[in-house]
Amino acid sequence: MTSVAEPTRASRTGTRLRALLHGRHSGWTAPLVVWAASRVVSTVLLATMYLVATANGWHFASHREHASFLTFSGSWDASAYRTIAEHGYPTTLPTDAAGHVLPNAWAFLPVFPALVRALMTLTGGSFWAVGVAVATLAGAGACVVLYRLVLAVGCSHRARWATALFAFAPTGFLLQVAYAESMLLLLVFGGLLALVRRRYAVVGALGVVAAFTKPGVLALAVAVAVHLVVRWVRASRGQEPFPWRDRVPVLVVGAVLAAAGLAWPVVASVVTGRPDAYLDTELSWWVGYVGRQHFAPLTPWFVMAGTWLGPLGIGLVVVVLAAAVWFWTRRSVRALGPEVLGFTAAYGLYLVAVFLPQQSLPRLLMPMAPLLGSDAFVRTRRRAVTWLLVGVGLQPVAIVLLWFLGYP
Repeated sequence: MTSVAEPTRASRTGTRLRALLHGRHSGWTAPLVVWAASRVVSTVLLATMYLVATANGWHFASHREHASFLTFSGSWDASAYRTIAEHGYPTTLPTDAAGHVLPNAWAFLPVFPALVRALMTLTGGSFWAVGVAVATLAGAGACVVLYRLVLAVGCSHRARWATALFAFAPTGFLLQVAYAESMLLLLVFGGLLALVRRRYAVVGALGVVAAFTKPGVLALAVAVAVHLVVRWVRASRGQEPFPWRDRVPVLVVGAVLAAAGLAWPVVASVVTGRPDAYLDTELSWWVGYVGRQHFAPLTPWFVMAGTWLGPLGIGLVVVVLAAAVWFWTRRSVRALGPEVLGFTAAYGLYLVAVFLPQQSLPRLLMPMAPLLGSDAFVRTRRRAVTWLLVGVGLQPVAIVLLWFLGYP
């Protein structure tokens, strides 16, 4: 008589892990497994670079009085958030001898440092410990909500792989350093998910908080406008109802998000008494790249490319923009739904309109992560695995280039 062997502990563990990753549990377990694995990878890479840099005396921008891995994880822009958390915003803008505004805290929005400050008071922890903890937990939330967003507009295969590509991306290490990025991603992905599910009050609440976390929430207002138009057209064709009890909230939420997205420059001007306080602060970071400039929408990419590469750079920008238009018009991208399409396209236009492209561009592209659910990245398992390996392979390169040679 043939006996059936008992499954080994290893095989049972493997079966459970496959069940988790293939979504046969709740909608949060699989993305949290992906997030946890990605944090192991990013932590090992960051810790390795920290040890190598410390042993060789490399310069980096972390606090050196009490050098540690936590202070290392609070480098670069995190130092500005620390200043805001501990001292608030200046009422007088710093200027040079010629009266030009110098880089200062008004370029950074208040939600992340305010939350960190509150938790520092409650726990007695340092900015670095609390800031890293808040950012890391928000990164976990961003993975969960991204998974649910792509699941809502696609399928479990796309949701799993989009989340993995996001968490293991070259800039994935930023989901655990004391930046506001992971909090913005959590809020924006949550706002988009709520919009897809037609929970308009939630869209408004998350969007307003996001508007004071980092710039770019006007793209969410555009997504609301696209959603409005799509529902209105479908209603006019008799495809689905669009009653006024839905129309009014959509209109109100869109207007509120637009106002919130434009509010921070007004706040800066009122507090400092300078009408262009925020704009002059942002332009102060341009000086080292393109000299002192007057701002004109839709010109920064051409200014940067023309300054460094001349006519070739201008042509390169045109090619990049044409490729972006081609990408957003692909059927697989449009299949992600009008909300995702509207938000990501509007956010890309926002970057082209106001942002001077430099080494922080990869970080600023992170809100476009819902696009990772398209066929371009996850149509087949082989394609998804290839992109995953590319992301993991480039992450240590990004850490060296951005965390040591530049700043993300």
